[in-house]
Amino acid sequence: MPLIVQKFGGTSVADSQKILAAARKAIRAQQQGNQVVMVVSAMGKNTDLLVDLAGQITDRPSAREMDMLLSTGEQVSVALMAMAIHSLGHEAVSLTGAQIGIRTDSSHTKARIKSISTERMQRLLDEGNIVIAAGFQGIDEDFNITTLGRGGSDTTAVALAAVLQANACEIYTDVDGVYTTDPRILPEARRVTRISYDEMLELASLGAGVMYNRSIEFAKKFGVPIHVRSSLSDAPGTTIVAQAESDNQAVCGAALMKDEARISVLGVPDKPGSSLEIFSRIAARNISVDMIVQNVGADGKADLSFTVPKNELRAALEAVQDATNSLGADEVIHDDCVAKVSAVGLGMAKQTGVADKMFRALAAAGVNIQMITTSEIKISVLVDREQAQQALRAVHQSFELDKEPELAGAAEDEAVSRALDAAAVVAHLRGVDMEELAIDDISLDESQARISINGVPDTPGVAAKVFDEVAAAGIFVDMIIQSYTGNAGQASLTFTVPKEKLDDSVAVANRLAATFKCQSVTSSPDIAKLSVSGVGLRSHTGVAIRSFTAFSKAGINVEMINTSEVRVNVVVDGREGARALAQLNDAFSDVLR
Repeated sequence: MPLIVQKFGGTSVADSQKILAAARKAIRAQQQGNQVVMVVSAMGKNTDLLVDLAGQITDRPSAREMDMLLSTGEQVSVALMAMAIHSLGHEAVSLTGAQIGIRTDSSHTKARIKSISTERMQRLLDEGNIVIAAGFQGIDEDFNITTLGRGGSDTTAVALAAVLQANACEIYTDVDGVYTTDPRILPEARRVTRISYDEMLELASLGAGVMYNRSIEFAKKFGVPIHVRSSLSDAPGTTIVAQAESDNQAVCGAALMKDEARISVLGVPDKPGSSLEIFSRIAARNISVDMIVQNVGADGKADLSFTVPKNELRAALEAVQDATNSLGADEVIHDDCVAKVSAVGLGMAKQTGVADKMFRALAAAGVNIQMITTSEIKISVLVDREQAQQALRAVHQSFELDKEPELAGAAEDEAVSRALDAAAVVAHLRGVDMEELAIDDISLDESQARISINGVPDTPGVAAKVFDEVAAAGIFVDMIIQSYTGNAGQASLTFTVPKEKLDDSVAVANRLAATFKCQSVTSSPDIAKLSVSGVGLRSHTGVAIRSFTAFSKAGINVEMINTSEVRVNVVVDGREGARALAQLNDAFSDVLR
């Protein structure tokens, strides 16, 4: 019999009438011939009220007791939901995370799922019950109650769908799907019918709050098809599967993150271990780092810029200052009035001119770009916060995201999702950590060359002009990095191209440097790009640190860095490529699939 997992968020169970409405949806799904598991969040603002109560008692509650307190919100919801289903004449059983058998590690308030027992749930389902599971919670090996952190009920739902090999996981919320951007910011945003796991991972990390990245990581790892739907209507919603909405569309969505701060470390010694020294100290304070941009060094020194959440800026600066004192870097500067605008889409990997189009749109809108970083499916730029909404609208309009694309044809299996790997699921049921970092691929690309233009004017339109000229010369660009140099009115722009196009690229760069009166153009025909890709790179923050550690121990210098939610890219000297690949394979041997 088909099995469906339905998750109802706090706004979908905020009062008795909404609980009854959710109960009717579950009953209807069961009457259509499905076994049904419901995952329920705490009612409305219940969790916020509990946090506030704790704050009235003490400003430093223990993490263990906070888990004990916050888990009660979901217990109220599941009991009321079972009562609602009973009142409508059907059978249901409510279960806490402990009663289900959701085993986690002991990281209170942000626990990771290790394993889930299915025997009790499957028996109750086979007896004709709708099983109602408390989201957001589990127990550790000492039977302490744990909670999963932000978006924990989404994570519970997708994890249950994985271990039960459900046919679908339906996420009911107060919106009717995933949009091309936040419709509260741009009313012209369009609901997408389908989005890929990788695209959703990128957008989730960029503030698309309809889904959280840990749940998408689960879905990708186990091939769980997700259907985001409105709890208030029967609108079709959005499916999150392996395939993108359109084969012809380069960009599927745009996102804005306003609460960003930029830190630039200038004059970092361009030697092995420098990146590790900085980022290991930041990681030790549990500070999340987003955009990382390291440009090619000159005269034995390099500049390194990255972004952190604005509310973590002070702690990050303290960590960075400790590192720069140790390294002997020249200066640390920061700006807490910046925002990040990103374009995301699987089609970027297949189509040329995407970055060029985005930069032209920003230039036409008079938006100055402070930093650029690209990955295979994402382009992110850092802009002044006052220009953030203007920049988002320019990007959204340039890719015509308000218009319906030509939908991709899908193979029968891909239209739903990747097939679940039954053997992998069974292995996880036997105790393997379900949320372990999973590296899919570590690759070496020795086919590229590097171009750097130093002293580029830091004014609107420069990046657009550069990549207009590059595209006109028929040159395909892979990595693009624009870093903040600290020199007033100047930036450094580096990009990689196919080796056979190096001479043409140098000619274009020299022509542009003369036009803009730049300082210099440098190039290298011998670079090695190494990529680490997989599931969990966002939630397992140590991936970049592990890479830097491996290179530092081997005495390999990192020349360029850029990161995304599914991949960490670094560039090293071409002569070190094979050795660097061996170091990464050894460093990630325990999680390489």
